[in-house]
Amino acid sequence: MSESFVYTPANVCSREFRFLFEEGKIKELTIVGGCPGNTTAVSRLVVGKSPEEVISLLQGISCPGSRTHVDSCPDQLARALKAYLARD
Repeated sequence: MSESFVYTPANVCSREFRFLFEEGKIKELTIVGGCPGNTTAVSRLVVGKSPEEVISLLQGISCPGSRTHVDSCPDQLARALKAYLARD
């Protein structure tokens, strides 16, 4: 059974993360906004991985282009997945 989840990131160029999960893995990720090349690459790289795997890879990555110079789209993606896991 598939499950969708939408997250609105803060302080970064991306405006929305749209996930589709199946059997505990990310089946699809659409990132609205942000740098098209990077967001497409990240979206492809996370497919087939569990939220926990992606969190461990992406949390804490900073971006000097973000509003805080600390946040980044990958870090916000990790936060989105933490929110998804905490929803129950």
